[in-house]
Amino acid sequence: MKPAFPFATRRLMMGGLLTLLAACAGAPVQQPDQQADIARVEAYLNTSDGLQANFVQTWPDGGKGQGVMHYDPGRLRLDYETPGSMKLVAQNGHLLFVDHRRESVTRMSLGHQPLGLLLDQPVHLSGLISVTAVQHGQNSLQVSLARRDSESQGILTLGFSDIAGKLSLLVIEMTDVERQHIRLDLTDTTVSGQKWPDAIFTLSASN
Repeated sequence: MKPAFPFATRRLMMGGLLTLLAACAGAPVQQPDQQADIARVEAYLNTSDGLQANFVQTWPDGGKGQGVMHYDPGRLRLDYETPGSMKLVAQNGHLLFVDHRRESVTRMSLGHQPLGLLLDQPVHLSGLISVTAVQHGQNSLQVSLARRDSESQGILTLGFSDIAGKLSLLVIEMTDVERQHIRLDLTDTTVSGQKWPDAIFTLSASN
């Protein structure tokens, strides 16, 4: 049976890091076209009110879970359907994880963890955040982020489809300080433009 959640049981931060990106970690981004892409990603993360997607999460050992993700700028919720009923809520620098199967509740700070890079509000991909790599593929864009003062503590990688200049979030990967990775693959991503009710992101174990 899969453990409650890597955040609580293995000190894993959700994520992954491609070998190519790892080789570039810490490298400054200076090219004008890269700066334009960074600005597009920043705008996407700050304006995607009412984002919803189905996700498949892959743990470091290859095990998988799936469910539904809700996102507003600065707020995230994951509701797991498999391997069992679980939820993760993160906002305002804090994370709550509830495993209904085991009746366990875990709370933690996002201050020095990769997931916090996605949930700063507003998101500024400069200053305290370092963009360590920008990669283009066919109709795709990928950026890797780290905290400038603690890049060794973890890296967040975001993958987008990039079609006709329009971005859509497809992948969230992170690596923790122990270089262990978890990946979320998103499908059916939609953005309504209307914020989710505040109750969805309440840091309470009861809802």
